[in-house]
Amino acid sequence: MMSRRRILSLSLFSALPGCGALTAVSKASEPLDTYTLSPLTSGPPQRGGEGHLVVELPTSGGELATDRILMKVSARQAEYLPEARWSEPAPAMMQTLLLTGLLYRGGLRLVSRAGAGLMPDFTLMTELLALQAELPGPVPGSARIHVAVQLTLIRESDRAIAGTRRIDSMRTAPSDSTAALIAGLDEAMQMVLAEAVDWVRGAT
Repeated sequence: MMSRRRILSLSLFSALPGCGALTAVSKASEPLDTYTLSPLTSGPPQRGGEGHLVVELPTSGGELATDRILMKVSARQAEYLPEARWSEPAPAMMQTLLLTGLLYRGGLRLVSRAGAGLMPDFTLMTELLALQAELPGPVPGSARIHVAVQLTLIRESDRAIAGTRRIDSMRTAPSDSTAALIAGLDEAMQMVLAEAVDWVRGAT
């Protein structure tokens, strides 16, 4: 049987300020639910073209350069969705989604990541500007969804800019639950991917 002195000692220890840190460390070590976004599958496939396009790893601000799912609660305050994460850092996920969409209906002979060792005809550079839920939404309990990219297409024959395009997609999630936010982000991303792929196909 545990002595009265031992019980008192444990009670006092649990009341110390450092115990909150121990709880936080314990929670930080818990596994997070992992999510990804759907590749572009809408529209007829367009393959068998002539060009070779390299999709560079997108750049982003620090708040997006992570595998955590961003929530903006004000213009100056960012938080992350608790208990959830992306399957890879957001810029890497964006690169994969662009590459997959361009392979599917970009009308190009070859689409690859940088470092494949081949000289491309074009290079696509992307700035990931927004991939986030914004709270509060337009109606109580909802959230605004925002996905935005800035695209720059480089023609490798003379290293000239072949074109630039900004694409924004806004949606409203009916609630701020994880499922509703992920579904809203997925829908917004589909619009961004479709417009990006169509623009690249027309510019190459």
